Amino acid sequence: MDQELIKQCTAEAQKWLTPAFDADTQAEVKAMLDNEDKSALIDAFYQNLEFGTGGLRGIMGAGTNRMNKYIVGMATQGFANYINKAFAGKKDISVVVGHDCRNNSRLFAETVADIFSANGIKAYLFESLRPTPEISFAIRQLGAQAGVNITASHNPREYNGYKAYWDDGAQVLSPHDTGIIDEVNKVSIDQVKFTPNNDLIQIIGGEMDIDYLNAVHEALVDQEVINRQKDLCIVYSPLHGTGRVIIPAALRTWGFQNINVVKEQMVIDGNFPTVVSPNPENSEAMTLGMKLGTKLNADLVLASDPDADRLAVVCRDPKGEWCILNGNQTALMLSYYIIENKKKLGQLKGNEFMVKTIVTTETIAEIAKRNGVEIRDVYTGFKWIAREIKLDEGKKKYIGGGEESFGYLPFDKVRDKDSPASICLLCEIAAWAKDNGMTLYDLLMKIYLDYGFAYQNAISVVKPGKSGADEIKQMMEDFRATPPTQLGGSPVVCVKDYKTLKMVNNGVESALDMPATSNVLQWFTADGTKISVRPSGTEPKIKFYVEVKGEMECPKCYDGAVKTAVEKVDAIKKDLGL
Repeated sequence: MDQELIKQCTAEAQKWLTPAFDADTQAEVKAMLDNEDKSALIDAFYQNLEFGTGGLRGIMGAGTNRMNKYIVGMATQGFANYINKAFAGKKDISVVVGHDCRNNSRLFAETVADIFSANGIKAYLFESLRPTPEISFAIRQLGAQAGVNITASHNPREYNGYKAYWDDGAQVLSPHDTGIIDEVNKVSIDQVKFTPNNDLIQIIGGEMDIDYLNAVHEALVDQEVINRQKDLCIVYSPLHGTGRVIIPAALRTWGFQNINVVKEQMVIDGNFPTVVSPNPENSEAMTLGMKLGTKLNADLVLASDPDADRLAVVCRDPKGEWCILNGNQTALMLSYYIIENKKKLGQLKGNEFMVKTIVTTETIAEIAKRNGVEIRDVYTGFKWIAREIKLDEGKKKYIGGGEESFGYLPFDKVRDKDSPASICLLCEIAAWAKDNGMTLYDLLMKIYLDYGFAYQNAISVVKPGKSGADEIKQMMEDFRATPPTQLGGSPVVCVKDYKTLKMVNNGVESALDMPATSNVLQWFTADGTKISVRPSGTEPKIKFYVEVKGEMECPKCYDGAVKTAVEKVDAIKKDLGL
């Protein structure tokens, strides 16, 4: 082992053996110091857990590189300092504080509220766990200046996190993101005001739930469809998380009456005992829901992740077997239904727009364009979708937007991914499909036949450690220096570089109109293939998002179209050296 690194980590750890830290924390640190194997010590102290543009996320435990009440405390003190500077002279500055079901989430949320109150900022603290979208909604509803949600979203059980929000209910963007980071980096543990001003902490809950549920109801498109199919058999799981009360209640307010929950996963438990990982993107997490769905002969099975911002949908294929939709297919179906049915019902006035991320399926753009709805492309991350809503608030009408990673927002009262509203709308879509003699699967086939088949595949190449980070950096440099001239047998006709904000289309260079730069490359081929490449901002990997178009002349042609598309993706991977 690196003796210099051990020495550095030992010095950092010894600072945690002072009265500034509680007895349990000191004991945990002392055990690391006394252990002959120094790997745990190094992992916990080799760096400071970085407060990034989205906040904090890390493994829980003692140490500078861990999620604990002291790291949360320093982050909150820095955030409070920034808020007080940004709103200097304003009376009654306030924030909303929420949390999910994870271990220590309540402790961290109470710590956050205590510190804000100690800094003269009123903290609206939710009485218990609530969905991320409800935190976003509450910030706007209460006219608060900022918010914090304690959650690690769909990460494994050992993680927790800290999401920072601004007064528009969205996660912070420039210039506030870097301003907050600067303030957080200045704070030392002895500067954190842990002693609360209880007069500035207000517990909120039930009334906000009602307001939020009323807002979610605004995402409904056609009540008559639900009235006709109110007995649609729905199975839902919150995966032990925050959707457990809100989502069944939301479905009832929309008029659905046959709602069945996965009882084992209705139990609040930060250890997520029934799943390997509480991520609805993983088919394993849907196993219990599909089992109940089979028993009840359900029409569809749905789940939300622990903080209820992402969702997953399972429907029946023509053989009656369960089929899990991917994030692109879910976003595609939601976008299609919103546009097609609002148009039929005369709800489109000509000033509507939709938003998708640059790595999400282009078929959404095709649907919008054919129906005269403006479509906008933004970077990955819902804060960019929220930015578009804010830019045109009061001028144009946002009617939906999403990303391939299982997140969607079908209305504008929230400024983050919203699974309660999206799940309710998906059940409405299933009701509409049933009303027209279709399943959700049949509807997906219809969309492909009407607007063209496309297949998406996300490839992650993991490169751990410093050497891995250097390798990823070199890969991006190599791609920029010598971009591919053909992929999957089709010539590359357009290259977009979001780091330089330049596009070269058929040899003609022009500027990309984006609000900031980002280390992302995109290549488009003559046959409609799109490949997006970006290093992950939170994990040691580089991601490739591939979308290929294909021919599909009938619903039964789907499997063949997928097989051909997979072969093309394999050829593209070979061309890229993956």
